[in-house]
This record gives sequence, structure tokens and C-alpha cells, in this order.
Amino acid sequence: MKTIIYTATASRAMIRHANRAKLIKAKIVQYAENPAAQARNVKSLVGVDASRLRVQDFRVLFRETADTITILDIGPRGGIYD
Repeated sequence: MKTIIYTATASRAMIRHANRAKLIKAKIVQYAENPAAQARNVKSLVGVDASRLRVQDFRVLFRETADTITILDIGPRGGIYD
């Protein structure tokens, strides 16, 4: 399993969206344990060295290395890419 690191922005977003935090965290852990399980929900972002994980109407922006996943930001689909 890869190590999951949350940035300060992502931590604040988890607090702000507390009603969905448990589901979002579960999907992140599921991806860290087995990336193939969430492969259809992950896409690379164009023009940025990051990817996104789709969790219902929320998007999790992250960077991935061989042994870590750094969560950059979490937010609703409409405003996360601004």
C-alpha cells in the first residue's frame, strides 16, 4: 500500500465537506491499496502534473509517485479545477 499524504488545503477541504469525508477517504485508501479497482475513476489532468479521482460529485486532485500519494485538493466537481 502506498503512503497517503494530505496537504493543508486538502485537510481543510475534508473538514469543510465533513458529510462526505468518510466516503472520500475510503475511496482514497481503496485506490492506494489497489489502483486497478479505481482505474476507471482516475484520469491524468492536462497541463498539470497531477491526476484526479472521481468520488460521486467530488473530485480528489493528487500526485502519485512509486510509494506515495499526495492529496492536493478535494472539492465539488464544478469548482475544483479553478
